[in-house]
This record gives sequence, C-alpha cells and structure tokens, in this order.
Amino acid sequence: MKDRYLNKLRKLLPEPVRQFSGLASLMFIIILSFAILNVFFGQGEELVEKMKKEEIRIEEANKLSKIISTLPSGILTFYDGSSNYKLSKEQYEKVCKITKIIPQRAVMGANLINFKATQIYNTNGNQIAKTFVNWDKEESKCIAGYVLSGSVDGGEKEKITVSGEVLNFLSTGIDTRVYFIKNF
Repeated sequence: MKDRYLNKLRKLLPEPVRQFSGLASLMFIIILSFAILNVFFGQGEELVEKMKKEEIRIEEANKLSKIISTLPSGILTFYDGSSNYKLSKEQYEKVCKITKIIPQRAVMGANLINFKATQIYNTNGNQIAKTFVNWDKEESKCIAGYVLSGSVDGGEKEKITVSGEVLNFLSTGIDTRVYFIKNF
C-alpha cells in the first residue's frame, strides 16, 4: 500500500521537485547531526575563550618586556636618599604589577623578625607554599609576601603569611624581582 502511494506521488511530482526535496531532506539530516554532535561535544566556545585569554597574556607579556627593557639593570628604589636608580611613582606601580619573583634573599630578610616563620621555613626544607606581589591601590604601595606551611618539631601543621611593603626591586634586564621586603 505504501509503495502504491509513493509511486503515485513520484508520478505526480516533476523530477526537479523530487530532486530538490531529496537535497533539502539530506541537508536537514546533516544540520541536525551536527547540532546533536555540538550538544555532546561542543568545545568551540571554550576553545575561543582560551585563545582570547592566551592572546591577552601574550600582549601583556610584550608590554611588560618593553617596560623591563627601559629600566636600568640593578637595584630600583622609589624613595629619596638612595644611590640606586630612583623610580617615579608611575614606574614604581608598573614595576610592582609586573614583578612576580621573590628570591631567597628577600625571603630570608623578611624572616629575620618573624621567629615562627623562620622556624617553619628552616624545619621544612626552606619550602615556600605560595608567593605574591600585589599593588595596594588604597595605600599606593607594593605589597609582597609568601605563605609558609609546615610543622615545627612534629607538631601541628601551621600556615604563616609573611608580607610587607616592597622597598626596592632588582632589575636583571630580563625580569624584575623583589629585592627587599619591609615587614615590621
């Protein structure tokens, strides 16, 4: 019965209409298939977001490289009375924002007045859990610090954050580093 109705329909419709309807149904099936696949495996938007973030990161890195290349190598300060290169307020803020490295020297200097931090640092193999360098907008100061995590004499595990104002930076020509942290 279906064959008889399909044969009648084929005879009634001209050949171009039948071909167009076949093409339209094939396109509909393909589009529907891709829509279903996109629902299950749709990674396109996430990939575009990752690419945009990477482009922004590369652009920022290029800007930072330009800033670093304009600075002289050596110790950079922002206060009067220093024989080192003095940064302007704008340079001080920019250098603070681009600096991510806190070397061992700055950590040891900041530990001098915090006995508990020195104990945890020495007992746990000089391990630092996290470091940070942030610009404090309210105070217009660069704040650097680190988090120590560990136990002293087999006791309870403790976490100590040591932070303070960055008094000067060290420019190596390739990057900038925190040189001294004032935390008292």
